[in-house]
Amino acid sequence: MMQSFTLIFITVLLLTVSIQVWLSSRHIRHVRAHQNRVPEEFASKISLTDHRKAADYTCAKTRAGYPGIFLHAGILLILTLGGGLDAISHYWSEWFNDPIIHGMALIMSTFLIMSLVEIPLSYYRVFVIEERFGFNKMTPAMFFADLIKQGLLMALLGAPLLFTILWLMEKTGEFWWLYAWAGWMAFNLFLLAIFPSWIAPLFNRFTPLEDETLKTRIEQLMKKCGFKSSGLFVMDGSRRSKHGNAYFTGFGKTKRIVFFDTLLSSLEPREIEAVLAHELGHFKHHHVIKRIALSFILSLAFFWLLGYLMNQPWFYEGLGVTGTSVPAPAMALLLFFLVMPVFTFLFHPVSSIYSRKHEFEADAYAAKNASADNLISALVKLYQDNAATLTPDPLHSTFYDSHPPASIRVAHLQNQL
Repeated sequence: MMQSFTLIFITVLLLTVSIQVWLSSRHIRHVRAHQNRVPEEFASKISLTDHRKAADYTCAKTRAGYPGIFLHAGILLILTLGGGLDAISHYWSEWFNDPIIHGMALIMSTFLIMSLVEIPLSYYRVFVIEERFGFNKMTPAMFFADLIKQGLLMALLGAPLLFTILWLMEKTGEFWWLYAWAGWMAFNLFLLAIFPSWIAPLFNRFTPLEDETLKTRIEQLMKKCGFKSSGLFVMDGSRRSKHGNAYFTGFGKTKRIVFFDTLLSSLEPREIEAVLAHELGHFKHHHVIKRIALSFILSLAFFWLLGYLMNQPWFYEGLGVTGTSVPAPAMALLLFFLVMPVFTFLFHPVSSIYSRKHEFEADAYAAKNASADNLISALVKLYQDNAATLTPDPLHSTFYDSHPPASIRVAHLQNQL
């Protein structure tokens, strides 16, 4: 069974890497093939120069993803079949005898190593790709300050969660996975509640919306849609990037609407209202609640599966972990989270289809409660300002894009007129 699982793991990993590379190459070829002609429905709104810029930006980002594909696969092989996890576990065993503390050191140090390896790729994306196309506003000092804050935040929030899950795995018997799942749900709901007021301000500055005319317009729309929030805020997204967006965040009484300052500077009030109506459509259709519920159902299934795999010697040995003679909760948890993305990659289109369904519903809601024309003009400006390609490869888009391609989305909105 051990050799069979090793062969399955290597086969699926190679298949995943091959598909990722193939999809990226398809995407580049498709975008290049359509870069010299603006799609007819956008020809009067987006210039050929901007269309070519979007093609160049898209291809540059896609090409920059190749090293990451191979690097992540290589690290995974080194950690598993290459004996990396065995070596890290052996190192910490000389420091800690308690299995929970040892497990925390193993998991946290492994993810620290993976994060450090990822830094050069992130730096390149920000200071080469984003910089080349005029989007980056970050400085190296800000980049590394964000990394430090992210690391400290992960340690502050993640360490107690990890300790709790490992303790439950060690102490609560056969149905530990059910208790761990309940703890995971509680943690995620806690994050949703504190994110707007405690986490987001660590990285950005949020100020109340001061434009009284726009504020009145938005408040009327919110009243019409039955949405209550703790406030309307503007985020200083321009400190880091020229990309624009809007969203609502929080849970229960902590809900708030957030506009990027870059979005407010590029859209007309009527277009901002339409974008907000789209976001309120997500609220009205309970999309956030549905996604949370779905994630909880899937996480329950994953915890159950982990509970099964933890007691299977072939799971450890098949992934190159030979230093564990008895089931080790921390090693099982770490292996599971490392290899699960490989085995679930082919399900990406299912997630994309589900997300796009929600986007179409939110667009329809915006068309009904604001204006389809205004939402279309807002989207066109956002596509243009963000250099988003109007001609993505359909298959690549199906795998990766949570939003419908521009032409399909605009066509659906035009049907609402």
